[in-house]
Amino acid sequence: MTDLSKEQHILIAMRKTLTAIVKDVTPPPGMRHPLSDATIRQVRQCLGLIAEREQELALEQGRGGERPYYSDERQDVQLVAFDTLKRRPN
Repeated sequence: MTDLSKEQHILIAMRKTLTAIVKDVTPPPGMRHPLSDATIRQVRQCLGLIAEREQELALEQGRGGERPYYSDERQDVQLVAFDTLKRRPN
């Protein structure tokens, strides 16, 4: 895997910081959000631009096809625990 550029490190730090801020200020269900609708739109726009640029840089480096996934999303690869495998008799 190639080393990340300074721009990629900056984008990662910005993405992580913005998402941490959103998590910190997100109220429990039923309570009003402290951020205005305009600010929420701007944060979404920033995160979208960051993701778009990260994808462009990954494609330039030949690392295309990477994408995040939800933990409950079905994966193409299925993991099998080693302790469940049994040896074949010789």
